[in-house]
Amino acid sequence: MIVKETPFIDCFIIEPKLINDNRGSFLLNYNKNEFNKAVSKDIDFVLENESISKYGAIRGLHLQTGKNSQAKLVRVISGKILDVIVDVRPNSNTFGKSFSLELSSKNNIQLFIPRGFLHGFSVLEENTIVNYKCDNYYNKDSEDGVLYNDLELNIDWKLKKDEIILSEKDKKLKTFKEFIN
Repeated sequence: MIVKETPFIDCFIIEPKLINDNRGSFLLNYNKNEFNKAVSKDIDFVLENESISKYGAIRGLHLQTGKNSQAKLVRVISGKILDVIVDVRPNSNTFGKSFSLELSSKNNIQLFIPRGFLHGFSVLEENTIVNYKCDNYYNKDSEDGVLYNDLELNIDWKLKKDEIILSEKDKKLKTFKEFIN
C-alpha cells in the first residue's frame, strides 16, 4: 500500500495496490502488520460499520468524545463520496481546519482519520456503500457533532442545496462555536 500525508498530523491517505488480470481484479484493503508499520502501531480496529446512502445524503459531521473517541479507516465499496474531516484536537496547529477528499470504488483510496476529528461525508452517486473501521466501540452518550452547513467551517459538500438529504438528528447538531465552547 502507498501511504500519503495530508495537511493534518497523523491523518493519512492510503492507496491499496490493485492487481488486474484476465479474471478481473484483486485488492488487499487492509493488512494489520503493514498498516501498523506505515500508519500507527497503536491502532487496533474493533468495530466495522457500513452504510448505503442515496445521492445527496450528508452524514455528519460526527465524532465520539472523551475516552470513547474513535480513529477510523474509511473506504467506499461502491459509488462515490466527498469525505470531510475537521480537526478539533485542542492543541493542534490545524484546529478548526477542514480537509476533504473524494473516495470512490474507482479510485480505491482510503482515509485514515485519527481520534480528535469531526467526520462526515456527502454522497455523490446513488446507492453508495461506505465501509469504515473504528478503533473504539460506539457509545451513544459520547456522540457529538457539528452542523454540515456551519458558516465558520464553510465546507463545500459538492451538492446543490436542494439535493441535500439529512437525518433529523443531523439537522439538530451544534454550530462549531457551540461545539468548541
